[in-house]
Amino acid sequence: MKRDSAAEVRIVELKKTDDLPKLIYHYVTPSYYDLSVSRESKFWKIMLILKPFDKPIERRSESVFYEEFVEEPRPFAALLGDEQVGWLELGYHKWNNRMRIWEILVKEEFRRRGIGTRLMEHAIRLAREKGARMLILETQSCNVQAISFYLKQGFELIGFDSAAYSNEDVNKREIRLEMGLRL
Repeated sequence: MKRDSAAEVRIVELKKTDDLPKLIYHYVTPSYYDLSVSRESKFWKIMLILKPFDKPIERRSESVFYEEFVEEPRPFAALLGDEQVGWLELGYHKWNNRMRIWEILVKEEFRRRGIGTRLMEHAIRLAREKGARMLILETQSCNVQAISFYLKQGFELIGFDSAAYSNEDVNKREIRLEMGLRL
């Protein structure tokens, strides 16, 4: 039975010694944000235009906690009963006083029940407690559902990288978008 599960969720911090899950990201999307960049003599014009794919595309990727590049990693699990139904990993960038969300994922069968919002509220609270000036994250221009979720949480576009994953990111309709929430 599908219902709002957020009130029943407990968020617990995971330790490096715990049996940590591999995070499997999966989504299907009918559209993407197309990047258009043009340069004039005195300005740049940059646009992201929502466009449909010819047919919906499917994306899958995997990730793990405690990657070497994550500064001050803090992973968390959202528990519904004893089951882990969502995850979050934060890292703090001392040099510019920003907290980064490295991972945020809710199991597919538990999405749209408020669990992602609970994880995001947890991230925002911890970033504020740390005294971070901004909470940031990365997503892809074709992950329109995630972008919509982040916008609803108050995030805004703060940058992009049109060659983060490969030299063909623009052609693949999968450019890296950086989103941020000023705290």
